[in-house]
Amino acid sequence: MRDHRPSPAAVHEAPHLHPHHPLAARLARALLFVALLVAWAAVAAAQTASAVTRPVVVMTVNGAIGPASADFIVRTLERAARERSPLAILELDTPGGLDTSMRQIIKAILASPVPVATFVAPGGARAASAGTYIVYASHFAAMAPGTNLGAASPVQLGIGAGGAPGGQPGAPGTSGASGPTDASAAHGDDAASTETRKVMHDSAAYIRGLAQLRGRNAAWGERAVREAVSLSDEEARDQHVIDLIAQDPADLARQLDGRTATTSAGTVRLATAHAPLEVVAPDWRNHFLSIIADPNVALILLTIGIYGLFFEFANPGFVLPGVAGATCLLVGLFAMQLLPVNYAGLALVLLGLACLVAEAFLPTFGVLGFGGIVAFAIGALMLIDTDVPGYGIPIPLVAGLALGGAAFVATVSSVALRARRRPVVTGAEALVGSIGEVIDDGLHPDPRPGAAPSATGWARVHGERWHVACAAPLAAGSRVRVTSRSGLLLTVTPLHDATRSVNPNEGERT
Repeated sequence: MRDHRPSPAAVHEAPHLHPHHPLAARLARALLFVALLVAWAAVAAAQTASAVTRPVVVMTVNGAIGPASADFIVRTLERAARERSPLAILELDTPGGLDTSMRQIIKAILASPVPVATFVAPGGARAASAGTYIVYASHFAAMAPGTNLGAASPVQLGIGAGGAPGGQPGAPGTSGASGPTDASAAHGDDAASTETRKVMHDSAAYIRGLAQLRGRNAAWGERAVREAVSLSDEEARDQHVIDLIAQDPADLARQLDGRTATTSAGTVRLATAHAPLEVVAPDWRNHFLSIIADPNVALILLTIGIYGLFFEFANPGFVLPGVAGATCLLVGLFAMQLLPVNYAGLALVLLGLACLVAEAFLPTFGVLGFGGIVAFAIGALMLIDTDVPGYGIPIPLVAGLALGGAAFVATVSSVALRARRRPVVTGAEALVGSIGEVIDDGLHPDPRPGAAPSATGWARVHGERWHVACAAPLAAGSRVRVTSRSGLLLTVTPLHDATRSVNPNEGERT
């Protein structure tokens, strides 16, 4: 048998024919693989630890939904997105709110890369009217025990007027019947105005679209709009209006752990079981907006601004009333553009204030002023074009401001009347009726040729030395009253109370 193995010389000449794997190369490859595996594990662990340690943002809104609360929620969601928070919880207790503010909040929720969970809490809270829309728009919806939501009739959103069709109550939080509307409801809807029907259909379509987006009960949401019905926490969960019931935000975060949500950044899986909670409180900007966006404060600012400018124009150079008035007026107008203002009412308010100011410059003796009070009161009552709770102007405030305007008119009119009756104190007319004292040896007959029979001399009147003429001679120290003036000559008559002393540096009047 022949041996086919290559000879040592052939192997030496062709080393590539014999496979060769040194131990050092194998160890290098193994170490490189282990290093890559450790680096990958470290990065994954760091990402997991970072995701766990990122806090869940909790923001609380208690009260009517308005410009201040909308600004607070929008800016908090932007902050949560910057900090890459795993979840944002909106703890909500509201009777309703303005339509513009509600839609601003919903747009921010839909555009948020961070999942948003709206939590109706604490116990006894409600998410009525605008709050129901926000619950439907959120990625997750939860309620605390003893809470309710619903009554989403558009009249409570400030986008329409009148009650809900069919005579159903439109007050936030009011429970309605659970069955379909009857013939009277259909008749009421048919009898409603075109504008009311448009608002109702628009609101129903809006909440239906939100329900379809989040997979919630669209039929009940539409009934909440059309019939103003409400649900408790257990009923809302059973009818798939909300996702779960929780005791507090921490319990909610634990229950949401492992769930997925579709956000603007894609599908997100929550890891919030052990995440800390970070409660975000409103800052000075939100407090400022909440104060000036109150219709009562806005109306008072407008009134103070007009009065401040009036006092500055009446007393040029005083500066303080002008600065304060201009500031209050501008802030009040800024607040008005945040609110659903009836511009006819605003025009009447400004007209009334203008009439009150004009009363101080025109001799109408109160007619213009009291007409301005009537215009101001009517405009104030119709100023805010919404029935949302917390956004109406109470009658006591209107009455107080009107009474203040009436007091202002009465004061200005009385001052004008007193000034009209007051004797003239300057000029030639001020000398007539004044009392003086003869200061020379006596009044002597006028030596001028053809002069009327009278005595002339010098007397002190108003602390000044005047040439006077009298029908009878008078001795020095006699008191006289000025009856007329001709150039630098005063005609006087004697007084018979010579026993009274008079200060020669001061004049008297009777």
